[in-house]
Amino acid sequence: MASQTERLERLLGTQLGRCCQSDVDDRLATLNGYQESIPADLSSDLNALKVLSTETRHRIVRLLAAAERDLCVCEFKPLLDVSDSAISHALSDLREAGLVTRRKDGQWRYYGATPRAEAILDALDRTRGDGE
Repeated sequence: MASQTERLERLLGTQLGRCCQSDVDDRLATLNGYQESIPADLSSDLNALKVLSTETRHRIVRLLAAAERDLCVCEFKPLLDVSDSAISHALSDLREAGLVTRRKDGQWRYYGATPRAEAILDALDRTRGDGE
């Protein structure tokens, strides 16, 4: 069975012209340091990304961000080709993920994009097309 670091040793040999155990140990220490930047609990991040992965939910957040104000739940229906139930379910998922806020004013419910949702959309917009 090949060593877990065999490919890393080959890479370092190519990069450095030679490779010894201390080179491998140094690189592993550096790589392990990168691990420290990853939050221990990724569930909130993963859930936010998962929730935004459907077109209806993504469009709702985009509409809220573009409106720069709260929108009534009834304002989504003319803009989205989905049922009232699908809109309601999408808004519930988005709210649970911390991507939209909800307030009630009499019989009307209004939703707004959270700063986190806006930051995610901004990151997507800034990096769109940057990949190779």
